Amino acid sequence: MLLEIDNLYVNYKSYWYTLKVLNGVWLKVEKGERVGIIGESGSGKTTLLKTILRVLPQNGIISKGEIRYDGRNILKLSDSELAKIRRKEIGMIFQDPMAALNPVFKIRDQLYDILKYKMTTEGHNPSSKELYEESLRIFNDVRLPDPDRVLESYPFQLSGGMRQRVMIAMALASAGKLLLADEPTTNLDVTIQDQILKLIHRLVVEKNLSIILVSHALGMVYQMTDKVYVLYAGDIMEEAETRKMFNKPKHPYTQLLIASTPRLSSVGVGEGIRGKLPDYRNPPAGCRFAPRCPYVMDKCINTKPSRIQLSAEHTVSCYLYD
Repeated sequence: MLLEIDNLYVNYKSYWYTLKVLNGVWLKVEKGERVGIIGESGSGKTTLLKTILRVLPQNGIISKGEIRYDGRNILKLSDSELAKIRRKEIGMIFQDPMAALNPVFKIRDQLYDILKYKMTTEGHNPSSKELYEESLRIFNDVRLPDPDRVLESYPFQLSGGMRQRVMIAMALASAGKLLLADEPTTNLDVTIQDQILKLIHRLVVEKNLSIILVSHALGMVYQMTDKVYVLYAGDIMEEAETRKMFNKPKHPYTQLLIASTPRLSSVGVGEGIRGKLPDYRNPPAGCRFAPRCPYVMDKCINTKPSRIQLSAEHTVSCYLYD
């Protein structure tokens, strides 16, 4: 097992209140496995990825749980041990390249810092020539044209697709085993989205990487993953092999989420899911989907349902299957 998350709770604290976001999340990723996480905006998907890499903002508090990576609990590692993992084993493609790239530094300076961090070993500091050659190799991997011009450019001088390829290149520089992809096609037009997705898929296969792909684009998740987790308001509602999840969803939330996805064969616009996410300051005591669920029962409101194993590769958290 490459990554195993167990009973993870994450809160955001402010002066006035505490937001209880992740609510006992669990997740497993095998070596070489491609895992998708789907759910509405605000469900805690980005928080989960940032917790794995331990790059939460200052007010993010991990109150409970374990994140075991290659047998080690990431939450108990020292800064130096964590740095080694970030340097060569786990890379992350952030949601917005314009926010993730520093606007006042050239791409060369930002990429060289990452490569220097990765390539520096005891007694050896990479030369400028080594950094340049490694940059060209990485840019070639992501099919980025005119690498010399890109290296000398500031982020605002590049198109959205090129910025995203730079972000992928930077993530791959440190992703030796696991790639975290947080909405990697946000703000890109459809044709560029397709190129970026095919690029990520090719690189993951070629390098035999595990990947956790977070996306609202369910078609992308269907094509690119082996297994899917459904996250709603900080709770894992369902886990299944990808085809099984999309063909026979069990949890009411999963059923509504998939049914609300636009299809070419559909007529008109779907209704979507009625209601809204709960207030994280005071979330429901039981199932967090209960206020919106068409099958809600009394016990759903007061007691959180436990995981129910429907088959070897299908788990659901719902009293309908108790």
